[in-house]
Amino acid sequence: MKLPRLILAPLRGVTTRCFRETFAPELREAGFEEATTPFLPAMVGFNPAKERELEMPQSIPITPQFIGKSPEALRECLRRVKDLGFATADLNAGCPFPMVRNKGRGAGLLKTPDVLERMVAVGCETMGEGAFSVKTRLGVESPDELAGLVETFNRYPLRYLAVHARTARQMYEGECDGARLREIVALSLAPVVANGDIGLPVEGDSQPVMVGRAFLRHLGSRADSRELLARYAAALGERLCGEAQVVGKLKELLMYWRHLPRWKRLWPVLKLARTAAEIVV
Repeated sequence: MKLPRLILAPLRGVTTRCFRETFAPELREAGFEEATTPFLPAMVGFNPAKERELEMPQSIPITPQFIGKSPEALRECLRRVKDLGFATADLNAGCPFPMVRNKGRGAGLLKTPDVLERMVAVGCETMGEGAFSVKTRLGVESPDELAGLVETFNRYPLRYLAVHARTARQMYEGECDGARLREIVALSLAPVVANGDIGLPVEGDSQPVMVGRAFLRHLGSRADSRELLARYAAALGERLCGEAQVVGKLKELLMYWRHLPRWKRLWPVLKLARTAAEIVV
């Protein structure tokens, strides 16, 4: 299965189906060929019919991402999305938030290699060879942790290993560790997709990358960013229940714009807005 050159990263609460549909022209223009969904819970009784993320049609091909620590629950979820026609799926082994990782999910899987291996084994067995991927970090506390786990990943026919080149402890602070990332590339039998402080690729780049925040900042830097925000507000208004939810979603996007020159002076006012009209005027 050929890897896409540019994958939209899963940003919880932001790069949802509504976002992808609203900005589909801009995503195509930037060269995105695929998106990974913000994580879905890997749980027994998972009902894909209730997940808006998975509703068809999609404006861009998507790979459902699951988070959890139960191999059997993951197997059930993957069977269900496979029955819906999804050819690929992803495991979140990188979410850095303490409330997630302290429960052994997300990056917390890196601290339980036996559980991580069973999750990967189930993923590859259920989805098939070259159809299951893992998104992870360099480690939880130390950037050396992932290198010690690559041998485990190499036992399975992964589609790719997406690596955010920071530790979970770093969250999104500090520099990405390019040297450690290159080490993982050299050790991994599966293709490695770089993530974390990755800019939009220029013409001629062929290395697959996963980009999230750079694309959001790109939208905010455009001359028509106000119009884009108004378009997003209208789409949210059609899907969400109540003004507060719409305003909350708009502010989640604006958080990524707040340091951009044209939005920096507006952010102190916009963050206090109570209605969408106050934000998009």
